[in-house]
Amino acid sequence: MKMDTNTNVDVSQNIKNEISNSEVVLFMKGTPVFPMCGFSAAVVQILSDLGVKFNHVNVLDSDEMREGIKNFSNWPTIPQLYVKEEFIGGCDIVKEMNESGELLELFNSKGINISPS
Repeated sequence: MKMDTNTNVDVSQNIKNEISNSEVVLFMKGTPVFPMCGFSAAVVQILSDLGVKFNHVNVLDSDEMREGIKNFSNWPTIPQLYVKEEFIGGCDIVKEMNESGELLELFNSKGINISPS
């Protein structure tokens, strides 16, 4: 086995662990306090406005994670939002769902606690 294959398996397992150990997890560039791209910042803002507690994974910490999450979800861009182990989408989808009220509905239907400020 080549080293790359092991790395991919590890990254994939790390991603699965993150997703299964958190009700809401955002794979993003940077951190919620210091987002490193506008799209990540926009999703953080939406989640914060809704009062959703979420974990984050900074994909800039590792090239493997940055590429791994794209392969894992089969989605080409970051950020990526997962709720109860379900891939929701990237910035555009989250924005649209938020504007239509679908995002709030999704959190409610999945039993995610929200406390809007």
